[in-house]
Amino acid sequence: MKQSLQIGLNQSLKLTPQLTQSIRLLAMSTLELEAELSSLLDANPLLDRESDQMPDDDAGLGQQDGADDREPESDVIDDNLDLQSFEEAGDWVESTGSGNGQDEDNDQFERNAEVPTLAAELLWQIALTPLSDRDRQIAAAIIDALDDDGYLRTPDADLLAALPSAPLIGASEIESVRRLIMQMDPPGVAARTLVECLVAQLQQLDLPKAQRDLAIKIVTDYLEQLPKLDTLKLATRLGCKEHELREAIQLIRSLNPRPGSQEDRQSAEYVVPDLIARKINGRWRVTLANATIPALCINRHYERMAAESRGETGTYLRAQLQEARWLMKSLQQRGETLIRVGECILREQGAFLDYGPEALRPLTLKQIAEEVGLHESTISRATLRKYMSTPRGVFELKRFFSSGVSTDGGGEASATAVQAMIKKLIDAEDRAKPLSDQTLAEMLKKDGVQVARRTVAKYREAINIPSSSERCRL
Repeated sequence: MKQSLQIGLNQSLKLTPQLTQSIRLLAMSTLELEAELSSLLDANPLLDRESDQMPDDDAGLGQQDGADDREPESDVIDDNLDLQSFEEAGDWVESTGSGNGQDEDNDQFERNAEVPTLAAELLWQIALTPLSDRDRQIAAAIIDALDDDGYLRTPDADLLAALPSAPLIGASEIESVRRLIMQMDPPGVAARTLVECLVAQLQQLDLPKAQRDLAIKIVTDYLEQLPKLDTLKLATRLGCKEHELREAIQLIRSLNPRPGSQEDRQSAEYVVPDLIARKINGRWRVTLANATIPALCINRHYERMAAESRGETGTYLRAQLQEARWLMKSLQQRGETLIRVGECILREQGAFLDYGPEALRPLTLKQIAEEVGLHESTISRATLRKYMSTPRGVFELKRFFSSGVSTDGGGEASATAVQAMIKKLIDAEDRAKPLSDQTLAEMLKKDGVQVARRTVAKYREAINIPSSSERCRL
């Protein structure tokens, strides 16, 4: 073998710092973006909040009136944003208009420094859940009866006495509403026992079925004896390996035995919506919810200094001015991308907001990308950790995407819609004779949805509903 030199040509794509910044901003959640902008405001003297801009002789001047003819560096900013190369990099969107879609009603989304009470949080979730007035009354009575740890110690007879004189409210209705509350946040609240509380939390964790079933078995049958039992003997009794048992025990120790405790909830994180969906004149419309994102502008004083200064000071200020304009451009594009994606989602999934989860259609990132004319990776970033506030509640944008299941009519029903149908059938079942997965599959087939028994089992587990045998025991 001999060493040799060769000359060749190849093509490669490199992202400029500006494009990299645009990619980062698009993928950020609202809270991350707020923190990022606060940091950039402190670092760049050319950036100001609009609310902080001091009125002066140039207060009425727009950016184009700021003596740009003396700043050749700023004239090439827009030319650097080549959409085709941006799409090759897997990103972005054309710049066509203003991305500032703030709304006068956005004040409701401003965060409060005081942690809401458990009752307030649960009542808010109940308000966003489609329930009858009768069930809402029962839910309010249950929530009012919770102790400081989030448990329901009050007997059904006392709850019935606290309810209005609605006829024929029975213990079965109270139990049904209580189990609904147990699935809310924090999970396990309204449980009557520690075992029930921990099992409710385990059922909501995204775990392999075998691991979850093992942890539930330990909690149900061995919780009180656990500190005294030999792990090797218990593993033999449960038919699992010792390391699997240890992992299950570690998982159980990570659960919260006091879901209603105020101290445990001090560090709770709250979602700030990025988009707001409203129905106006019979059509769903979407606007940006930018209450927490500061509106930025150029500091006119330093802008004049950048134009007039020479040497290192002038070079530094002009570089900061260019970065400030790039940032404002990127924010504008981020807003436009979110609006375009949100509008497309509403066109496809408006029926979900009108009628509920059963009306959710199959939808993929590729479909949205093709409709809005952007790269699929751009849509992925635009929906990552982004939330939309709707009359039905606040949903992550990913919630609107779902794979499809064939129907007799030749179309498709989304997997989420099928899950909603399964839940509806189970909610209406005879509690003494729960429906098996095979029976559910046959009932869905009668409604035109073709799913196998194992698919029903997978969807049922995905929405944390126990098997028919477990439901019968419960």
